[in-house]
Amino acid sequence: MKLALKGYINSHQRLMLKTILGHIDFLTEQIEMLDQEVAKRVSSHQEDVEILDSIPGIATRMAEQILSEIGTDVKKQYPTAAHMCSWAGLVPGQNESAGKRKSAKTKKGNKYLKSALTEAAHSVRGSKNYLGALYRRTASGKGKKRAGIVVAHAILRISYYLLTRKELYVDLGEDHFDKQRQQLDDSKA
Repeated sequence: MKLALKGYINSHQRLMLKTILGHIDFLTEQIEMLDQEVAKRVSSHQEDVEILDSIPGIATRMAEQILSEIGTDVKKQYPTAAHMCSWAGLVPGQNESAGKRKSAKTKKGNKYLKSALTEAAHSVRGSKNYLGALYRRTASGKGKKRAGIVVAHAILRISYYLLTRKELYVDLGEDHFDKQRQQLDDSKA
């Protein structure tokens, strides 16, 4: 290991290192410039960003991205949460033959929003909240990829209701599904 640290850098390697570091500095400046531009454009919708930021798995940058994709007047643009999920491509495809439903891929939709929400969905898999429990419950039976889509769909539905009602996210809890099952068992008895 110590031998790897000993060595010589010749003029060509110095030039390459200087070029790489200069490129990194350039990219950092570009990212900062774009961050400032996004912040300026989203400043009038800061309340919506904070509402989306309250959802687990969604940070400020992700909230800005979601808002830029779905628009700022959600209620006018989408009549229901189902319409918004369908537009984003986060609903199962229809593949039915002779009355039997077959597995189908999700619909094509807004690929940027879909990938951002799927990333957010995978980030909550270990968290101790409703979305984490939904992910683990789905992943155990249907796999991680499908669980990511299910949770992304749930996040988008939650986003619709929060933005139309102007409320912050209130978690149902990690034990929500257990409580639901207990209520169902109690009502049958």
